[in-house]
Amino acid sequence: MTTSSAPGKVYLFGEHAVVYGEPAVPCAVGRRASVTVEERDDDRLRVEAEDLSLDGFAITYGDDLEEADVNVPADLVEAATGYVDGAVAQARDAADAPDAGFNVSIESAIPLGAGLGSSAAVAVAGIDAATRELGVELDREELADRAYQVEYEVQEGQASRADTFCSTMGGAVRVEGDDCRRIDDAPELPFVVGYDGGAGNTGELVATVRDLRETYGFAADTVEAIGDVVRTGEHALREGDVEEVGRLMNFNHGLLSALGVSSRSLDTMVWAARDAGADGAKLTGAGGGGCIVALDETEGVETALNYTPGCEETFRAELDTEGVRVE
Repeated sequence: MTTSSAPGKVYLFGEHAVVYGEPAVPCAVGRRASVTVEERDDDRLRVEAEDLSLDGFAITYGDDLEEADVNVPADLVEAATGYVDGAVAQARDAADAPDAGFNVSIESAIPLGAGLGSSAAVAVAGIDAATRELGVELDREELADRAYQVEYEVQEGQASRADTFCSTMGGAVRVEGDDCRRIDDAPELPFVVGYDGGAGNTGELVATVRDLRETYGFAADTVEAIGDVVRTGEHALREGDVEEVGRLMNFNHGLLSALGVSSRSLDTMVWAARDAGADGAKLTGAGGGGCIVALDETEGVETALNYTPGCEETFRAELDTEGVRVE
């Protein structure tokens, strides 16, 4: 039996634009998904995901998921198991063990679909645990690439390398197309996360941006402008200028709002954080609902968000420099 965990992430800058080759800077945060894997005597999978959805479920299946008998909506099962299936397929390939079966248990402190990289963390931790269970240890570059392949397939070609690379490596990272690297001189950042209890549909939101970009030249310019914000923000981050990073986060949120991926709840939380003195605040992830991230060293933002209508949960998060690890 092998357990690996991987962190979630917040975006300082660059979500959505990274899909079109612009740079992005996500940061790993100290909320993790843990995946425990035990090899079976047959080629079937049993997945227990008590914390991955509101209801939780346990399911055993072979090649055909429709054979499974579980009292959970089919779309939720497919979403939750898609990343597990992909992780298992990558582990089987890496270990040259095409018929390996597993019992898989997932525990996650990362809200599903909230923009904090839950799927990437599950894919990274799942591949790492399953390959180790089969006696193979992947280097981090290969692990990150295999986890990206999982997200790319599940998200029908709309994924970037940002989430999976960040979850694998930890810390602050810069991703531009296939060029992925850690920002080793990033300062400590006082993250405060607000969560509205919901989740946006990543596929629909990515499609919304794609349609706008293809229809309007100024929307394509907006995507490029996000890339310019990222480049400026990366410089400020390397210089340790947290106030400038915050100002650029505010700018980034405005551009994302213009592309139609924010929401009333996210905007309300962003403005509550700014009014409480945050250096900067923006949505993180696909948008449409989920989480915002703010920078604030005081207790002001956390207190303000606790009293903001529509904010269901608030927590502080430290930069997680470790990335994936064996538990």
